[in-house]
Amino acid sequence: MPDRGGGGGPSGPRIRVGRPSRRARTLLMTLGVLAVLAMAFVMFAGFWTDWLWYRSVAYSSVFTTTLWTKIGLFVVFGLLMSLAVGLNIWLAHRLRPPLSAMSLEQQSLDRYRMGLAPYKKWVLLAIAALVGLIAGASASGQWRTWLLWVNGVPFGQKDPQFRLDVSFFAFDLPWYRFLLAFGFAATVLSLVAAALTHYLYGGLRVTSPGARATAAATGHLSVLLGVFVSLKAVAYWLDRYGLAVKSSDFKAAGNWTGLRYVDANAYLPAKTILFCIAAICAVLFFATLWRRTWQLPVIGFGLMVLSAILIGGLYPAIVQKFQVQPNEQAKEAPYIQKNIDATRKAYDIDQTKPENYSGKSTVKDKDKLRSDSDTAASYRVLDPNIVSPTFQQLEQKRKYYQFPTTLDIDRYQGKDTVVGLRELNIKGIPKRNWINDHFTYTHGFGAIMATGTQTDANGSPIFTESGLPTTGELGTYQQRIYYGEKTDQYSIVGGPQKELDYEENGEKTTSYEGKSGVNLSNAFNRAAYAVAFSEPQILYSGAIGEGSRILYNRTPKERVEAVAPWLTIDGDAYPAVVGGRIQWIVDAYTTTNGYPYASRTTLGETTADALTVGNQQRAVVAQQNQVNYIRNSVKATVDAYDGTVTLYQWDKEDPVLKTWMKAFPDTVEPREAIKPELMQHLRYPQDMFKVQRELLTRYHVTNPAQFYSGSDAWQVPDDPTTKEGNAVPPYYLSMKMPGDADQRFSLTTTFTPNGRPNLGGFMAVDAEAGSKDYGRIKLLRVTSEVPGPAQVQSKLNGLPEVAQFVRDMRGADSDIQYGNLLTVPLDGGFLYVEPVYAQGRNALYPLLKKVAVSYVDADQPDGDTTKDTTVFENNLTEALNKVFGVEGVTPPQPEQPGTTPPTTPSTNDEALKKAIADAQKAYDDGEAALAKQDWAAYGKAQDALQKALQRAAEAGAKLKSEEKPADQKPADKPAGQKPAADAPRPGTTPSSSASPPSG
Repeated sequence: MPDRGGGGGPSGPRIRVGRPSRRARTLLMTLGVLAVLAMAFVMFAGFWTDWLWYRSVAYSSVFTTTLWTKIGLFVVFGLLMSLAVGLNIWLAHRLRPPLSAMSLEQQSLDRYRMGLAPYKKWVLLAIAALVGLIAGASASGQWRTWLLWVNGVPFGQKDPQFRLDVSFFAFDLPWYRFLLAFGFAATVLSLVAAALTHYLYGGLRVTSPGARATAAATGHLSVLLGVFVSLKAVAYWLDRYGLAVKSSDFKAAGNWTGLRYVDANAYLPAKTILFCIAAICAVLFFATLWRRTWQLPVIGFGLMVLSAILIGGLYPAIVQKFQVQPNEQAKEAPYIQKNIDATRKAYDIDQTKPENYSGKSTVKDKDKLRSDSDTAASYRVLDPNIVSPTFQQLEQKRKYYQFPTTLDIDRYQGKDTVVGLRELNIKGIPKRNWINDHFTYTHGFGAIMATGTQTDANGSPIFTESGLPTTGELGTYQQRIYYGEKTDQYSIVGGPQKELDYEENGEKTTSYEGKSGVNLSNAFNRAAYAVAFSEPQILYSGAIGEGSRILYNRTPKERVEAVAPWLTIDGDAYPAVVGGRIQWIVDAYTTTNGYPYASRTTLGETTADALTVGNQQRAVVAQQNQVNYIRNSVKATVDAYDGTVTLYQWDKEDPVLKTWMKAFPDTVEPREAIKPELMQHLRYPQDMFKVQRELLTRYHVTNPAQFYSGSDAWQVPDDPTTKEGNAVPPYYLSMKMPGDADQRFSLTTTFTPNGRPNLGGFMAVDAEAGSKDYGRIKLLRVTSEVPGPAQVQSKLNGLPEVAQFVRDMRGADSDIQYGNLLTVPLDGGFLYVEPVYAQGRNALYPLLKKVAVSYVDADQPDGDTTKDTTVFENNLTEALNKVFGVEGVTPPQPEQPGTTPPTTPSTNDEALKKAIADAQKAYDDGEAALAKQDWAAYGKAQDALQKALQRAAEAGAKLKSEEKPADQKPADKPAGQKPAADAPRPGTTPSSSASPPSG
C-alpha cells in the first residue's frame, strides 16, 4: 500500500500546478494594460494641463514654440549621439580579428563574449538609446541658446578687438560652444565604446605578448583621436574670441571682463599657435590609416601638450611678471578704457556723467532756504515699509484679508500715494476645509490708498481710498482681486458653488464672471487636474459642475515668467487702478552674458537690499544670474480680476528683445498700444536702478588712470535705520534735482566713498514714464566733507530730545521704528528727512510720532544754526521751521497807537477767517467720525480740512502782500509765533508735510 502519510517522500501524492485559467489570464492582462495606461495618463496629465493653461491665457504659441524646439533638439542631438556611439561600436565589432589560439587574457574574456553573443543587437541598441536619451535631454535644455542663434539680430556695434558685431558674442558664440561640447562628448564616448569593443573581441591586447593592437583597431582609434584633436583645434580658435567675454580677477577693477594686456599680447597669439599645432597633430592621427604606426601621432600629441604648457601657460605668466607688473597702469590703460566704455554702454549708463556738487549752500537767507525746502520735494513721511501693519489694522476688515509686508508707491492726482491691495489670506479663513479653501474664499477685495506726504493728528495714514467696498478718489472700479502677490493657491470658481464676496451688514456672495482659468466641465480635464494637483476630489466633487473654472499660477510675476520664459522679472510688481480695473504692473528685462568687455554682475546679489533680504516676494526672477548686459525692454500688466497678461515693447532699440520677438512673434504688443492712463503709472524699475547704481560705484570714473587707482571709488551705504547691515534701498520721491525747474517723480539713492561714512555722491533718475526725460540719470559728486546717512542717523540718536523721547516711549511700553531716511539736494547743501514711528505693546500698528530733519552745509560759518543742524519735532512743518531757524506764517497784527488807522477788513481778511472756520469745523467732524470709526466720513472730513488749510494759507499770503510793498524784505517774526493756518487745530500737531507758503 502506498504511504498516505507525510507526502514528503517519493511515494506521496504530487500536487500539479496547472496554467492559469483563461479568465485569470484575461484579468491579469487587463490589469497590466490598465496599469500602463494609468502611468501614461499620469505622465500625460502634466503636459495636458500646461497646454490648457497656456491656451487659457492666449499664449499657446509660447508653449508650442518652446515644446517643438525642445523636441527637435532632443531628437536631433539624441539621434546624433546614438548614431555616433552605435556606429563606432558596430564598426569595432566588424573590425574584430578572427579568433585563433587564445591567450590567457583572451580566454578570460571568452565567457563574456559567449554570454553576450545572443544579445549583441539588443545590447548595441540599449547602449545607443541610453546615450541618446542623455544627450537629447541635455540638448533640449539649450532651447534658449538655439532660438537666440537662429533668430539673432545684429547689435550694430562692433567689439574693439576683433571688430565683430556684438551679436556674434551674445548669440553665435554660445551656440558654437555648445556644438563643440557636444562634439567632444560624442567623440569621447565613441572612443571609449570602440576601445572596449576592440578589447573584448581581441583587437586590443593589454597583457598578451606581441602586437598590442591590430591594424584595423589602430586605424579606427586613430581616426577618433584625430577627430578629438581636430575639435581641440576648433576650441583653441574659439578661445580667441572667448577672451573678449572672459572673466578674471583684476586687482584694480575687481570682477573684470574682456582682454587685458597679457591676453592681447600673449594669450591671443598663443591660442593661434596652438590652433595650428593641433591641426597638424590631427593630420598625423588621420595619417595612421596609411602608415599604420602610432609614432608620429604620439610625438605630435606630446608636442601639443608641451606647447600648451609653455606657450599657453608659461609664456603669458612671464609677460605678466616682467612686462606688465613693473608698469601695470600704463600697460593696462587702453584695455581699462575699453572695459569702461563697454560696461557703461551695456548697462545703459554711458550718458551718465557726474556733476560736481560742492555741498556748500548757495543761499544764506534762512527764509529763502525755508521757502525753497517746500518746493524741493514732496517729503514722504508715510513709509511704505513700516505702515503695512497700520493698513492691516485699520483696513483689513476681516481676518481672511491681508496686505503685503511692503506697500507700494504710485502717483494719483499728481501726489505720491502709498498703495496696498486687500488680498486673500488663506490662513485667516475661520474654518479650514477643502471647499472653503478653494471654492468659498477665492479673492481679495479693494485697493487701499493713503497720501504719502501727510498723516492725521494721531499719526495714522490719511486714506484717500478705503472701506469695504472701498470709496474715495478712485470712483467705480472692479474691486475683486483674483490674482495677486499673496494668492498662491488654486481656486475653482464659476460653478454651482457660490463664493464669499465680502461681509458688510450680512454676507454677500458672488460667482466669477471672468474668462480666465481652465474649464472643468470636461471630465477628462477634471481627471487631468486631479492627477496634476494630487487632489482626487477634483474628479468627483459635486461642487464642480457646468461653468466651473480652475484658476492657478496666480501671482503676477509667476504669470509673466510663464508666458515670457526668456525675460528676467523685476522683484517688485505693483498695482495701479487703470480704466476701472486693478492692473499689476511688472517690469521685465532682457539680458545676456556675452557682451564683450562689459563687466559682469550677479543679479541676486546686486539687487539685494534691506527690503529684499529674507523677503523672496521681492526677489528678482532671473533666467541667468550672471549678466553683463541688461535692458528694461518690456512692461507687462496682469489684470487682477481676469488674469490677462499683456506684454508691451518698451525699448524699441534693444536687439535682444527684437531677437526674442522673432522667436515668439505676436506675443509682445508695440509701445504705441500703451494707453495714456496706464502710462501715468509706469515708472523706472527698482532692480534696474540697483544694478546701475552698483556699477556706478566704480564706473562713474571714465579716466583709466583714476579708475586703476580706485581713488574715487564709492559704495552703496548700509541702511542706517536697521541693524542688519544691508544696503539702503532706493526711494521713490517727487523732488527737484539741481537745475530742474519742477519736481519730478524720481528714484534716488546715496553713495559714500569706499571705507568712509561721509556722503560721496547722490543719484536720481527721472522715473515717470510719461516724461520726455524718462530714464535720465543725474549723478552728483559731492566735493566737500558732508555727513552721510549713517553719520546723520548717529547724530540724531545722540540728540537729548531723542533720548528723552525714547525713554518716554519705553516707559509707555512702546517700540521705536525709524522710517526711510530721505536725502534731498537743497540750494547746494543736503536736506535729510526721517519719520519716526512708535508702536505701543497694546497697539497693533505703528503711528507717526516725530519727524527728524537735518540740513548739512559744508560752508556755513561756525556757530550758524544751519550748519549740520539736526532737529527732532512733532511734524515736518515744525522741523523745517526749526532747522532753518525761522518761525512760520505771521498773522495780521493789531494796529499800534500813532499809526495809520486800520482800514475796513479786506476780502482776503474775510476769506482767511472763513477758511479758518471751515477748517475748525472739518477738524471737529473728523474727530467725531474717528470716535465712531466711520472711515468714509473721516476721509471726507480730512479732505475738507486740507482744502480749508490751503485756502487759509493762500488768503494769509495775499493779506500779507497787501500790508507791505512787494520789494520789502520780510520783517523778523516774533519768537514763538505760529502760522495762521495752524489755528484750526488747537492743542494738536498735524503731522503734515503740506506746509503753508511763507507769508
